[in-house]
Amino acid sequence: MMSLFNAQGDLPPGVHQATLVEVVERFGQDAPERVRVTERLQRVIALAQETGKLEQVFIWGSYVTDKPDPGDIDLFLIMSPDFELNDYTGEMRLVFDSEAAERELGTTVFWMTSSAGSQTTVAFFLEQLQSRRDGGRRGIVEVLL
Repeated sequence: MMSLFNAQGDLPPGVHQATLVEVVERFGQDAPERVRVTERLQRVIALAQETGKLEQVFIWGSYVTDKPDPGDIDLFLIMSPDFELNDYTGEMRLVFDSEAAERELGTTVFWMTSSAGSQTTVAFFLEQLQSRRDGGRRGIVEVLL
C-alpha cells in the first residue's frame, strides 16, 4: 500500500479535504497521544461550531504528519462575517483567545472572519501554513463541515 506521507513524514503539498470523521480515522488512532490530541481537536471544533458562525477549518502541523506523538493541534478557523467575539463566554470564548486556547485546550488557534480578508488573504495564510521551518513544503487538511 502506498504511504500517504512523503519522505519527511508530511502530507504532500496542497490543501487536502476530509470530513472530521475521515480526519479522526486517519490521524486520531494508533498511538495513545494521537487519541488524546484528537479528543482536543473534536472539542475545539465542536465549540467553534456551537457559535453557528464557523465556515472553514484547516489543520496543519505535526497532527497531520506520521509523527506518533503530535502533542498539540494547530488550527486556522474562518468565521462568518457577522461573528462577534464579545457575543461568547466561557469555553466557547477560549477557542478565540490564542493564549487561553493553547493553555486550556492544548490547541494553537488562529482565526479570522471571512470578511476580514479577501480570498487572496486566506490563500496567503494557507500558503504560509504549508511552509516548513526548514523551507520545505507540506500539506494541510481542510475539514469539510
